[in-house]
Amino acid sequence: MTGPKTAVEWLVSVAPDPGACRWEWERNPQGIALLPAGRAWDVLILPAALGYPTLDVLSRVIDRPGPVLVDFGDARMGFFVPAGTAARWLGTGVRTAGAGTWIVVPYPGRVTGGVRWLVQPDGSGNLTDPVLLELAMHEAAAGLAGNEGR
Repeated sequence: MTGPKTAVEWLVSVAPDPGACRWEWERNPQGIALLPAGRAWDVLILPAALGYPTLDVLSRVIDRPGPVLVDFGDARMGFFVPAGTAARWLGTGVRTAGAGTWIVVPYPGRVTGGVRWLVQPDGSGNLTDPVLLELAMHEAAAGLAGNEGR
């Protein structure tokens, strides 16, 4: 009987050749891999100005959101959501990565010079509910708009 997957096993499970991906990823000096979205998860990419407050709202509502990435220079944040979400998502200023796209993913627990985890995957497959994410985005945007008026 096998135990739960590690974060690395969960992430590489979407690669065309998981073993080769893991081998290369663990030896990559930059600590990053390109992984296909749209298989186990999609990614919704928000500008960091909205992403950070959204993550704050999510963290108050649920114990642990799904994995969240932040890119080089903290410009954008990627929230991991169930596969298929990107094809249905309609939202101004939100980019999507779903079927047919690839994303740069840092090795869990390793500090890289660019993309990094704000919420690391735990291997369980936990993802952020897109409805909850949208509600958190609305609350965060309302808070930002309220602060602009002051």
